[in-house]
Amino acid sequence: MLSFGAESFFFQFAIKNLKIKIQRTIILPVVLYGCETWSHTLRGERRLRVFENRVLRRIFGHKRDEVTGEWRNLHNEELNDLYCSHNNVRVIKSRRMRLVGHMTSMGEGRGVYRVLVGKPEGKTPLGRPRRRWEDNIGMDSQEV
Repeated sequence: MLSFGAESFFFQFAIKNLKIKIQRTIILPVVLYGCETWSHTLRGERRLRVFENRVLRRIFGHKRDEVTGEWRNLHNEELNDLYCSHNNVRVIKSRRMRLVGHMTSMGEGRGVYRVLVGKPEGKTPLGRPRRRWEDNIGMDSQEV
């Protein structure tokens, strides 16, 4: 039989592992659902990192500072050390490139292919052009 301290530590460790599995199998797929079609911007990338760090802080909790003895939130580097996750931006880019591969392998008669290579008619709005999904594809293919 385990002593109370060891049993409590094991219970806390088991709960953290369960929370990590829930984050990996339920939360992350829900957040990344449909990411292949997103127009990826730096703001969206930052918001995704902030959300992931917020979830990880909820899982791992607070840490007692060695010097002052006060409780504090974990820093981003400490979260990365505790939970080595895949870079979500790379996951998004790889899924986007996989979708483009599927779309280009379709025939010319398919509607999806025509949307991919077609050019819309009409006037463009004033101002700086917004980042389009096609622009992200070009940038992703240059990185690979």
